[in-house]
Amino acid sequence: MVDKLDAATRAALPQLLPEWRLVEGRDAIARSFRFPDFSAAWGFMSRVALLAEAQDHHPEWSNVWNRVEILLTTHDAGGLSMRDIRLAQAIDRLLA
Repeated sequence: MVDKLDAATRAALPQLLPEWRLVEGRDAIARSFRFPDFSAAWGFMSRVALLAEAQDHHPEWSNVWNRVEILLTTHDAGGLSMRDIRLAQAIDRLLA
């Protein structure tokens, strides 16, 4: 079983993941990405897919042309967990 985030970690989310936002009505975080074109967006999604497989933690996401929307939550925990933070940080490193 995966544990939900504790109160201290949840309070630190803005510092840990400054580009991510809490999702209203869900215990989840989300981030929007824009790329020069569809090919760049698709390439990014491919790299995220490899990270997700390696971590066995898969995002909810969508892609429209040059935009990618990613939502992270841990279904096994019923909300946010450290798995979401680790995947979000790994995704952010792809853009560094």
